[in-house]
Amino acid sequence: MSDTQGTGPSRRILLQAAGATAAAYSLLGTATGTASAADRPRTDGPQTDSPQTDTPKADRLVVYPVPTGLPLNASFSVRARTPGGAWQSVPVLRARTKTINEKTGAGIVRSSSVASLDFHGTVEVQVTSSKGAVPSARIRPLSYGTAHEAAGDTITFSLTEPRNLSIEIGDADGGAFDLYDNLHLHANPIEKWRPEEDDPDVIYFGPGIHTVTDNVVKVPSGKTVYLAGGAVLKARVEFSHVENARLLGRGIIHDSDAATLVAFSRNIEIDGILALNPKTGYSCTIGQSQQVTVRNLHSYSFGQWGDGIDVFSSEDVLIEGVFMRNSDDCIAIYAHRWDYYGDCRNVTVRNSTLWADVAHPVNMGTHGNPEKPETIENIVFSNIDVLQHREPQVLYQGCFALNPGDSNLIRNVRIQDVRVEDFTWGQLLNMRVMANRYNASPGRGIEDVYVRNLTYDGTHASMAVLTGYDADRPIKDLTFQNLTVNGTVVHDRMKKPGWYLTTDMVPMFANEHVQNLRFLDADTAAATTAPEITSAGEVTATKKRVLNHLVTATGLPTSFAAEGLPRGLSIDTRTGLISGVPSRSPGSCTVTVSATNSAGTATKSVKFTVLHP
Repeated sequence: MSDTQGTGPSRRILLQAAGATAAAYSLLGTATGTASAADRPRTDGPQTDSPQTDTPKADRLVVYPVPTGLPLNASFSVRARTPGGAWQSVPVLRARTKTINEKTGAGIVRSSSVASLDFHGTVEVQVTSSKGAVPSARIRPLSYGTAHEAAGDTITFSLTEPRNLSIEIGDADGGAFDLYDNLHLHANPIEKWRPEEDDPDVIYFGPGIHTVTDNVVKVPSGKTVYLAGGAVLKARVEFSHVENARLLGRGIIHDSDAATLVAFSRNIEIDGILALNPKTGYSCTIGQSQQVTVRNLHSYSFGQWGDGIDVFSSEDVLIEGVFMRNSDDCIAIYAHRWDYYGDCRNVTVRNSTLWADVAHPVNMGTHGNPEKPETIENIVFSNIDVLQHREPQVLYQGCFALNPGDSNLIRNVRIQDVRVEDFTWGQLLNMRVMANRYNASPGRGIEDVYVRNLTYDGTHASMAVLTGYDADRPIKDLTFQNLTVNGTVVHDRMKKPGWYLTTDMVPMFANEHVQNLRFLDADTAAATTAPEITSAGEVTATKKRVLNHLVTATGLPTSFAAEGLPRGLSIDTRTGLISGVPSRSPGSCTVTVSATNSAGTATKSVKFTVLHP
């Protein structure tokens, strides 16, 4: 995990290494609307080297081929079309999943199905079960409310915007839905940018199965690795001690030792890749790096320690639009581990779907540096659907686990607009200042956590847990607002027996080392004083490279704004994240940012400087 190399092999060397495998591939589905040169954006007008060009206006569907030799799954067949168009077959791949036998601790590995397509406008989809008639079906996340019809052995539905979905078959009573022999469908947006194969700044992998020397692609600074739709790379993609580099496309990283690594690097972007069945390791490790964006990553793992995305000692990280089905933590945020040192801050995870067959959907705080204590701060989870949590070990439960150990301090965390569907085994929340078998010392505490608009509907959640370690290592200033459990808003003024604690209504246990714990309804003011903006007064961006700048503030802000942003940047008014790709000419400008809570609004002038790449 800690290999480092400042430069990488040339594109020619990489493709020569891959050539023996890729040269003679055959394609499945080549007569079903696969991508071609005609699918490239126009090149006779203004272009950027960022994936941002004109959006198509008409309905459009792209189905990519898969090479012979990539394992398929026969449980479902999938067809898609634009309204009135011809049906196109969509290849269905085999994803492997793992659960734990609670009696023996052994892993149970199963095969599931995954299919992908790109579209714009409207797409109609038919999913046919090879097992025959479909007694009942559901499409998750349930929050999307995806209307569908089940007739005979086929489920039919339409989509008008990109979605990551799980199509599941149930019994005649509309229950007992199969979580393992299900179909995952990734309905992606149309790619807005594709490189030319001979672009000197691109390491290009076309359709086919590719292998490389040492099973690692080391990406140099300033280069883009592009996995075209239909490309399968059996190697890890590694960004180590580099800057301004990217991994883009609609291809697949398959059967590799981990999928991607970002270490000691800056200005790194990963977008649109499927990480399928890595043999070992995480789908994405981010260590001691800055300005990292992971977008539209789809991940399936079945190995031991099969985490999704783990962030260590890094800053200004955006994870968005991901679908993670993993055999360990889907998203983990830590301080020091291995060769990575330092605080971890300004991490935003938004618009994503998490499915933990083992361990946690979200885990924070376990690893740190007791010799020089570190802080994990300014962490935002926004607009998240949790589809599964299955963990027999009580100490490792929690859909959202804030568990600082190793003298870590966790502070300024916002968890908002989260929907947790009924899961199999575990807890809704677990916030513990702890010392477990992986720690050299207890954590220092948890401070300033705002959980807003968290909804759980289900019957399988065990009691949630909030525990400080002792009087010097407490949990303090924890606010729940509009916490809804099976349709009931849990708050301190709710109707309940007078001798009951509010925590009993979740249910939840909070020990004596939890200070200033509040449960508010949606209409109660969360703050009595106006916020104060605490984020930096100067921001440096690179032209044509992604930027992440999180506006942070005291006082539990609920909305943010920014005026005067450089062209290409925008602010997420719910999270305070300023992100995008600056396209203005290099230079500086002043931006006014603001944060608003129930008591007022704070503003701050921020100097934005855009540099040449």
